[in-house]
Amino acid sequence: MRLKSLVTAGLAVVLGLAFSTATAPAASAAGPRPNFQMPFPCGQTWTGNSSASSAHQSYEIDFNRGSTADADYGDTVVAAAAGTVVISAHQGSTNGFGNLIKIDHGGGWFTYYAHLSLRSVSAGASVSQGQKIGEVGNTSKPGNNISPHLHYEVRTSDTSYPANIQKAVFNGVTFGYPAQTVTSQNCGGASTNPYTPQEVCGSGYSVIDSAALGTAGTVYLLYNSGNGYNCVVTMKKTSLGTATATTAYLEVQGKSRVTDSGNYGYYAGPVRAAAADKCVKWGGKAGSNTYDSPFEHCG
Repeated sequence: MRLKSLVTAGLAVVLGLAFSTATAPAASAAGPRPNFQMPFPCGQTWTGNSSASSAHQSYEIDFNRGSTADADYGDTVVAAAAGTVVISAHQGSTNGFGNLIKIDHGGGWFTYYAHLSLRSVSAGASVSQGQKIGEVGNTSKPGNNISPHLHYEVRTSDTSYPANIQKAVFNGVTFGYPAQTVTSQNCGGASTNPYTPQEVCGSGYSVIDSAALGTAGTVYLLYNSGNGYNCVVTMKKTSLGTATATTAYLEVQGKSRVTDSGNYGYYAGPVRAAAADKCVKWGGKAGSNTYDSPFEHCG
C-alpha cells in the first residue's frame, strides 16, 4: 500500500566504590525517550553534578540545594515520568545506593533514585509524573558516611551496564554536563504531547491520513515506502503524562486485526503491518472518542 543550589562540587559525595570513571557511550533504547522532568517538585531549583563522585560511571547526577551539606535532607523526591515501581528497597551491603527506587517507564527506559531517607511507594505501584516517591537522604552501605543528596540515573535495557546509562534530559533539554543548576518543570504534566507520530512509528514512516478523536487526541495512519508497512498510532492531546485508556488498531484486508489497547500517558501504538498493494482499515480511541475507517488506501 503506497501513499497512503546550590551546594558546591566539593559537597558532592564520594561513595567509595571501586568503579571506573570512564564515560559510557549513549545507547539507543527500544522505544522513544519518555518526557522526563526533574525529580523534584515544580519550581524548585537544584544543582546537579556528575563529576565530583568517584562512584560515577558516566551520566549519573548527584543533586543538592541549600547553603549547607544537609540543607536538603528530607526534601521531596518525585517521579521524573509515569511508570511502575520495580524496586523499592534498602540495598544493604549490596551496593552504595542505600534506599533505592527504580521505576520502569516502558519502552526500555528506567530511572533510579538513590540514598533516600525514606521511600513513599512500594514495588509494583503505578506512579504518575510528579508523584512523591521518597525524600532526599544519605543512606548507603555500612561504613559509607555520605552527605545528603539525590543520586539520579537514567538507564535503558538495550545493552549492559554501564553502557546503558543515558544522559539525563529534563523537559526536552539535555542536562548540561558535568554540572548545571536547573529549575524543575515537573508541574503536573505537559501541555502538549512531546512525541510525534513519525517518532513513535520510526524512521521511514510518513503520515498519509489522520482522524480527530474529539479534543482527546488524533489517530494517525502512516506508511513506509521502503518496506511496504503501514503504522497506526493514537496520540493523546489531554491528560498527558497520566495513564488513560487509549487504543490504536490496523487491519490489512484478508488478515487479522492488530490492536494496541491499554492505559497510556502519551500514545497507543505503534501498530505495524505489511500492507503493500492491500487495502487497510484503521482507527483508534482516546477518552470517549472513537474513529473506525472503512477499507481504504488500497494499492
